[in-house]
Amino acid sequence: MTHAFKPDASRALSLLKACPAYKPSPLTSHMLQGRSLLIKDETNRMGLGAFKALGGVYAVARLIEAEVGHSIAPEAFLDNAVKDVASGMTFVCASAGNHGMAVAAGARLFGAKARIHLAHTVPEDFAVRLKDKGAEVVRSGDDYEASVAAAIEDAENSGATHLADGSWPGYTEPPRLVMEGYTVIAEEMRQSLEASGTWPTHVYLQAGVGGLAAAVAAVIRETWTVQPKIIVVEPVAAPCLKESAAAGRILTVEGPVSDMGRLDCKTPSMLALEVLRDYADAWVTISDAQAAEAVKQAESLGIPTSASGAAGLCACLMENAERPLIILSEGAVQS
Repeated sequence: MTHAFKPDASRALSLLKACPAYKPSPLTSHMLQGRSLLIKDETNRMGLGAFKALGGVYAVARLIEAEVGHSIAPEAFLDNAVKDVASGMTFVCASAGNHGMAVAAGARLFGAKARIHLAHTVPEDFAVRLKDKGAEVVRSGDDYEASVAAAIEDAENSGATHLADGSWPGYTEPPRLVMEGYTVIAEEMRQSLEASGTWPTHVYLQAGVGGLAAAVAAVIRETWTVQPKIIVVEPVAAPCLKESAAAGRILTVEGPVSDMGRLDCKTPSMLALEVLRDYADAWVTISDAQAAEAVKQAESLGIPTSASGAAGLCACLMENAERPLIILSEGAVQS
């Protein structure tokens, strides 16, 4: 199968390993409700508390590299000449919180600026954390889609670099880089699983616009020795990937605001949809109440997370997979 997104985990890993904050996140086995499951714990990733740290920091680095005009890895994190170029760049994006945190952290790392558009529904805690990372925060619109539109307009008017984690016709390179950063998660898991020899039968991947799910699914299908079933998990309020895959085209779905704020996206990423349409085996939707129960189950294992972070665990507990693997994608979020 030919896709516009071609995973290159080794390329992403080679750059991110040069970042002082990088280390592999743990993949460990746990007993829960009488069965064993593998958990990839992203709740402390790079000090930012979510998997999105990989995509935002990596994409910022590669976009600065493009501006410099030559490869900057791995010296990028120490090169003053690179920082001179970066100091004249501003990265703009919309976020439900964690993507903005990653972009802000990446911008600060290289000496660039960041401006993050948040919908009014995003908790103020995220705005405070973004400002602490040196980002300018703008409240834009009543939902994520409105903040995306505001970020696009901002970049067009200001000349800033728009760094979204979703893609659409005519806009693919920045989100492709974000997804390439996420491939590191699947490569870390592959290395651990190769070493142990115990492979999962099912992998549950939560999805908002779909970047994480597609990046991990692509690496699984192209590099894992033993192939699991891949299940995509979305909120009942926002099954944009499931509905779009069924229709064979990008759809914008309607629904109420979900407690799974980082997954409450009504329009999928074009790149992610293309990959998941071919590589996913099943699509599952979960309610806010079910996700809240999964948060409690994760806490019983000593891993605090959010409703969004526990979405894959939630779907796993609804089924009876033999050897499931789930990703706890973010830490507990204070609202």
